[in-house]
Amino acid sequence: MKPTAFWWRTFGWAGVLALALLTGCASTITTKVTNFHAWPSDAAGATFAMAPSDGQTPELEQATWDAYVAAELQRQGLVSAAAGSAARFVVEVTATGYAREKKMLEPVYQQTTVFVPPYRDAAGNVLGGFWVPDPFGPRWVGDQEVSRTVQVSRIKVRITEPPRAAGEKPRTVFDATALHEGRMGDLPDLVPLLVKAVFDEFPGSNGRVRTLKFDAETGALIRR
Repeated sequence: MKPTAFWWRTFGWAGVLALALLTGCASTITTKVTNFHAWPSDAAGATFAMAPSDGQTPELEQATWDAYVAAELQRQGLVSAAAGSAARFVVEVTATGYAREKKMLEPVYQQTTVFVPPYRDAAGNVLGGFWVPDPFGPRWVGDQEVSRTVQVSRIKVRITEPPRAAGEKPRTVFDATALHEGRMGDLPDLVPLLVKAVFDEFPGSNGRVRTLKFDAETGALIRR
């Protein structure tokens, strides 16, 4: 095999590997979940009701977020209270999405070249050397600070027990927030994953912050 063929074939495989690594990084959605709770030990089979809308979120949008959370609560063994009946738990759901500027460090790569020395072919002719791209691809030369617009999507779920006597205040038994920051992603697409993150291992460990990753294509939780 001539040196030129060797170098270009090696360079081609290095490019394919780099592309595969980049594709793999882009296929997950990372969420950060903050969890606080004082979940009752006798909550199995208890009823719940969604809190009335505060009017700040469009009615159909709020109903959609509530439905996602209600479905997860039912998977946890709770029962949706019949209309007009008192529920043991009241569930408040708040979803927000906004863009913000974020400073971050990004790696800087530089494509270098390497010199292939002169060589003698099969006929005895000496061919001059030449420069080719580094077969191992671009090399990291440092980091630079950049400002990027990131989309922040957040959902907060708060569950309370209504007062049992006059003068008492509602008692919060579960309060969790799931957050995703990324360069792209619309709130309606991300809320189902954020709700899954909130209820993963429900009610979870009190006072913990967990990082969860989901497959961007299937929405499945990636467990390591």
